Order: sequence, then C-alpha cells, then structure tokens
Amino acid sequence: MENIACNGSGNSQTSFYLTGIPSLQKSLFLPVFFIFLLLYLLILVGNTLILVAVVAEPSLHKPMYFFLINLSALDILFTTTTVPKMLSLLLLGDRFLSFPACFLQMYLFHSFSCSEAFILVVMAYDRYVAICRPLHYPIHMTPQTNTALAASAWITTLLLPIPAVVQTSQMAFNNIAYIYHCFCDHLAVVQASCSDTSPQTLMGFCIAMVVSFLPLLLVLLSYVRILASVLRINSKEGRSKAFSTCSSHLLVVGTYYSSIAIAYVAYRADLPLDFHIMGNVVYAILTPVLNPLIYTLRNKDVKAAITKMTCHQDPKNIGKP
Repeated sequence: MENIACNGSGNSQTSFYLTGIPSLQKSLFLPVFFIFLLLYLLILVGNTLILVAVVAEPSLHKPMYFFLINLSALDILFTTTTVPKMLSLLLLGDRFLSFPACFLQMYLFHSFSCSEAFILVVMAYDRYVAICRPLHYPIHMTPQTNTALAASAWITTLLLPIPAVVQTSQMAFNNIAYIYHCFCDHLAVVQASCSDTSPQTLMGFCIAMVVSFLPLLLVLLSYVRILASVLRINSKEGRSKAFSTCSSHLLVVGTYYSSIAIAYVAYRADLPLDFHIMGNVVYAILTPVLNPLIYTLRNKDVKAAITKMTCHQDPKNIGKP
C-alpha cells in the first residue's frame, strides 16, 4: 500500500492501518489468536465471577470488596477496548480502523489504564484506615465515602487523557496512516503522523509519569504507615493477620507496576519493534488476567463466596476475618 499525500490535519477521511506484530509469521496467527482468546475469556469469566460473588454475598458488602468490584469491572472494560480488535486482526486480517474508532480506542485504553492506578490508591487507603485507625474505620469508610472515592478515581482518569487525545487528533496524517502496533496506543498513533511528533511525545510521557508515579508514591506512603503500625503489634498472630489483609492488594500492585516496567523497558531499550509492541500487549493483558486469580487464590472470603455460588455450598468461613 502506498501512502497518499499528507492531510493538513486529522480528519474523518484518515484510515489507520494496524500492522500488528510485524515479524509474526502467518502460520502462527491462529495459535496466537487462540492464546489471546483464552486469556480474554479468563479475564471475562474471572472478573465476572468476582463481581457476581461480591454483589450476591451479603457478608462481602464491605468497603474492601466494593473497591474490588470496581477493579474487576475496570479490568473487563480495559481489555475489551483492545483485545477484540487484536483477535479480529489475527483471525480475519481486519487491520483498518476509522479515524473516530482509533481515537476512541486510544482514549478508552488510556483512561481505563489510569483508572486502575487510582483505584489501587483508593484500595491502599482503605487498608491504611483499616489497620492504622481501626476504631475510626466505620466512621471514615461509609458507603457515601466509598462511592465518592471510587467516583473521584473514575472521573479524574476519564478527564486526564482528553488533552493528549484532542491535540493528537489535530495532527496531520496520511489518508492511510500506518500504526506499528496491535491497537491505537497514543505513542504509536503520534509516530504515524507526518507532523512534528516531539510535543505530543513529550506530553504523553509527562502524563504517563504523573499517572504512574504519583499513585505509586501514594500507595507506598500508605504501606509505610501500615508497616509501622503492624510492627507495633505485640503478637505474632496479630501481625500475621494484619499483613494477610494486605497481601492480595500488594500482589495486584506489584503485578500492575511490573507490567508498566515491562512496557517501559521494551520502549526505551534498543530492541526490535516487535518487543516494543509485545511490551504494551503484556501491559494490556497481564494485570487483568492475574487480578482474579490473585483474589480467588489469596482471599478466602472471595474464594468461599465463589465456591458457594458455583457449587451451591455454604462455606463456614465467608465473612470471617
């Protein structure tokens, strides 16, 4: 395909062509399709089970699990913005996206990505209040407060990507713009432009740093306070119980920031383009597929509720600390 002359600015006549993983042989498209499909189904089933279990089980109607269902809903939405298109690309060779569809995908992908970081901060705050100020927990973490915290996280992150997306949409593109990626990631779309990409690259980098490191700093501060409080507990059993309430959240935080680190290293290191693309794909899939596994394996209340729901049993441990 040959590119047509560059347009003056972004417009609805532009079509974006997703290259996918350039060096992936066609004979491997079907196996990779089934791997992605399996992971996507695991994400949908695992997170839906958590959503239904928490809503259906009254003993799980607590702040910690309210934020957990926000995280599960977010993981479903986050992967649904990108994975179905990747599956269509691999199975049907459907590589084109219209101008509005590409920018909508970019906006949703980065909004939901930011949301995950902020929801993890809210969950860390919940654990901080529960462990460091247990007597004030029922006062601070009321249903109204929980709703406000979750809504603030969602609204903030739905607004954050708007400036970058709007300004990128004003860049000049060929009538057929080649995106060296599996989906419309901001940096990949910027690099497909025939305008000067430096301002948009810098803006994207600054926003990424803010939404990555500011939430991480807040999470770390919460856990410094939690650790200090736990170490003041005299009994070994008390310390173990306090740490156990944080273990699932810590694993999720570790997984989330590990996937960001993989994507960042793949982008910054002098590696072939395929590694850059796969770094972002790992970021898009790894955390959503591991979150339900972590919470069903590490959290006995969630595990018991899912067992009760799927096997029609009445586990004795549901709701117990």
